[in-house]
Amino acid sequence: MNNYETLYVLKPTLTDEETAANIAKIEEILVKNGAEILATNKMGMRRLAYPVEKNERGVYTIVYFKAEGTIVNELERNLKFNEEVIKYLTVKYTKQKEVAQFEKLVTAANVVKEEPVVEEAPVAEETPAVTTEA
Repeated sequence: MNNYETLYVLKPTLTDEETAANIAKIEEILVKNGAEILATNKMGMRRLAYPVEKNERGVYTIVYFKAEGTIVNELERNLKFNEEVIKYLTVKYTKQKEVAQFEKLVTAANVVKEEPVVEEAPVAEETPAVTTEA
């Protein structure tokens, strides 16, 4: 099985629910065809380098997976026919250095970005102000 990374850009006009449904649909295509999804990096709304289909922004998502080479054709066929996808790119990692970098990317994508816990400061009891007169 080979290591792959697929980046795709969804239209910016989609709601959060529609975006999540499209991401789930693409992951389902991979799993149904025998791929092992290692990580999904939802990068969010970003500015495009140039306008694509009159869109200047897009919702970026990267899927890291292991699969046989024939699955890539099926995935890209589905991405091509999906009207919500405006761009996509699949990269295959084969060389030892590339695979090492791929592992780092997967690890980084799997790290859950924990929101900082905001603890409330204990409420100090009011103490009378002490003044000293000289």
